[in-house]
Amino acid sequence: MQKVLDTLSAELKGLERELRIELPKEIKAALALGDLKENAEYHAALERQAYVKARIGQLRGRLSELGAVNMALIPRDKVSLGSRVELLDLDSDQEIRYELVVPELAESRDGLISVASPIGKGLMGKKVGDEVSIRIPSGTKNYEVLELSTIHDRA
Repeated sequence: MQKVLDTLSAELKGLERELRIELPKEIKAALALGDLKENAEYHAALERQAYVKARIGQLRGRLSELGAVNMALIPRDKVSLGSRVELLDLDSDQEIRYELVVPELAESRDGLISVASPIGKGLMGKKVGDEVSIRIPSGTKNYEVLELSTIHDRA
């Protein structure tokens, strides 16, 4: 989680610098070129400025959300953020391992799935022995939770 916070904070810091220092220079230079109606540099700088402001708002919101995660509220016996689960695919009889992570860390080929993904949402709150049917874009997956290790088990 700290890695995500650090990455988002670094992006925020860079964008704030761009908004305060670099973009005003670009806008000033574009204004010096004259006619604003057909001034592509000016319009591009204004578009970039609008994007940067919007992204700063998104980053501040996301950092606030992530900073508010209360570890004491994460269950110790149910699948939740940070859990590692071993599942039995009831359709193929194959075992699968996943770790539930924040969306910024999701990497399905490494078994890191977002808590916001269909599978992540479907597994939330499940316990060892529970069976679950999860609708995904390609159909329905049926799993049994075989093993569970929560974030508390690794702390």
